Amino acid sequence: MYEELVQKGESMKMKKLTAVLMTALMTTSAIGCGSTAPTEAPAEQAAATNEAADTAATTEEAPAAQEEAPAQEETGPVEITVTTTFAGEDSNAQNYKNSVAGWEAATGNTVSDTSATSDETFKTRIITDFETGSEPDVLFFFNGADANDFVNAGKVVSIDDIRAEFPEYASNMNDDLIAASPADGVKYAVPVNGYWEAMFVNTKVLEDAGVAMPGADYTWDQFLDDCEKIKAAGYAPIAAALGNIPHYWWEFGIYNQQTPADHLNIPESADDATGAQWVAGLEDIKTLYEKGYFPDNTLSATDDETFAMFTDDKAAFLLDGSWKVGGIVGSCQSDPDDPSTIDADKLSHFDVTYFPGKGNRKTTDLIGGLSMGYYITTKAWEDPEKKAAAVSFVEYMTSDEVVPLFAQHTASALKNAPAVDETQFNALQVKAMDMMSGVTSLTGAVQDLFNGDCRVSTFDGMPDIVVGNVSAADAVQEGIDVYKDTLE
Repeated sequence: MYEELVQKGESMKMKKLTAVLMTALMTTSAIGCGSTAPTEAPAEQAAATNEAADTAATTEEAPAAQEEAPAQEETGPVEITVTTTFAGEDSNAQNYKNSVAGWEAATGNTVSDTSATSDETFKTRIITDFETGSEPDVLFFFNGADANDFVNAGKVVSIDDIRAEFPEYASNMNDDLIAASPADGVKYAVPVNGYWEAMFVNTKVLEDAGVAMPGADYTWDQFLDDCEKIKAAGYAPIAAALGNIPHYWWEFGIYNQQTPADHLNIPESADDATGAQWVAGLEDIKTLYEKGYFPDNTLSATDDETFAMFTDDKAAFLLDGSWKVGGIVGSCQSDPDDPSTIDADKLSHFDVTYFPGKGNRKTTDLIGGLSMGYYITTKAWEDPEKKAAAVSFVEYMTSDEVVPLFAQHTASALKNAPAVDETQFNALQVKAMDMMSGVTSLTGAVQDLFNGDCRVSTFDGMPDIVVGNVSAADAVQEGIDVYKDTLE
């Protein structure tokens, strides 16, 4: 996932943003992602999210309109277990805590929270929990291929099945924007907020290096020239931990060889047309490494360490998801949990722009979508004491009053999304809105379809690829072979 200046003219940009997001999301709603976190939203998100996904922390109280949570039967106090990615530096972590407290106060029920930051370890943990019967009652998780195992095992309940007993469930959502599971084409997860992935910029570093702020026509060749200038000025051009979180560079490296129309294709082999694009994308990352544009310790550093380089004015560019807005803003506060302690001057040194374009991909074509949502598990559904409480919790967290707290400067699937009060946004969020107003398309992350062990050879194997121990072609082929095994 903070309050600052907003221009009056931004209202027109927000209208344009909404139109762009909704149009793009309707064409990509079946695609999941996340971060790194998302999976880290993918991807890291993975987680995602997810991110996932994406958004801004706030200390607002849970909406008063939710004093009576829906769908709760008179069964007495119930404790449900909930797992989400709203933890750590996710900008919605505080929103989540506030909303949980609001639901507990409205219903008398309690939440046993087991949330954690979204990454590959988190994803593995979730899958293991389902395999061992330790899954939560409610899960906020990716709706792409990362969920296939527990969907195929019948461990979560479809929205249609829930509506058969609770007709108003998710009725405030535009069903066209609710992603279906790639496993069976059925909708399970009720979304909250969307995400985008783009390039954050430390403008102080750029100024020191004599480099202009990149714009909507920024090309790959210009990016390489700028990285050389930044390196010569004594800074790391790119903040990235290739040995820990290479996900975003993997995604955009490949995307830069393609277009929105074919980015979600998975190659049959490393030497077919799509496979060659994947190989070329990884080789571009290798070139950046060989030129010394990543931190010296990029192969051993953690993502947290390289993120700190960016916020400490030691690196210029950070490729990440919309959820990183909260982390950047938090780094500009003397108290990360108190937006009133923000250093506005420090925050003014950060901006966000499009990833440099190459070939037929427009610079303004971004990765994004609605990649995560709330699942109700079969375990909770079949528990007479927990069923209604689980439904009530999801309805509360996905209500018209709560969703805007999470979506803020990103997107949602609400039928009647309330007007955005731009005066509630900080300077970086406003810059993000301005950037998003120029987006020409949002496409889901292909890594969310090419998930799990398929990515080991190129994610975990990224250090070997960039130092030349393993060819990009061999690494891609190894991943494809694993992918084909999962289809058998």
